[in-house]
Amino acid sequence: MALASGFELDALPGLGSIPPCEETGATFEENAAQKAIYYSKYCEEYLFVDDSGLEVDALGGAPGVYSARFAGPDATDEANNRLVLDRMRGARDRAARFVCVVALGRQGQLIRTFRGEVEGRLTEEPRGPNGFGYDPLFFYPPFGATFGEVPVERKMGVSHRAAALRGMQEWLVAGCR
Repeated sequence: MALASGFELDALPGLGSIPPCEETGATFEENAAQKAIYYSKYCEEYLFVDDSGLEVDALGGAPGVYSARFAGPDATDEANNRLVLDRMRGARDRAARFVCVVALGRQGQLIRTFRGEVEGRLTEEPRGPNGFGYDPLFFYPPFGATFGEVPVERKMGVSHRAAALRGMQEWLVAGCR
């Protein structure tokens, strides 16, 4: 896949046969760095990975790095959403953000991380069939809707992942300074 700036993106060859990286970090940065170092040992080119999730102020930043497994190791999106809503019942402060950290690595070395965030607030019930994860709970004020209510392409233009990837692309285009 080619990017507008002339970069080429390819999936890591043989990814399906590589044992998964254990994520033991306490932060998105730590987990992304672990994965970049681990997976970049399997290729000679630059490689980027991410770690991302939802932070809710009233929950002390939870689910955070546990976003995908908030309701348990084999949790579904529905179970995770239900648990967040249960814990938020009666909460007035519904501020939340999606966070993504992209880590760039090469041959087992971490080069740099890039952080993207998007601020919003949690609804009291899921809204919308689009997206995945916590999208149906995440109300984004500039859209006047949850990420689950808007087309995925529209969400991707403002997402935390897009912001982190833009940061990485800008850094690479600027000559890694």
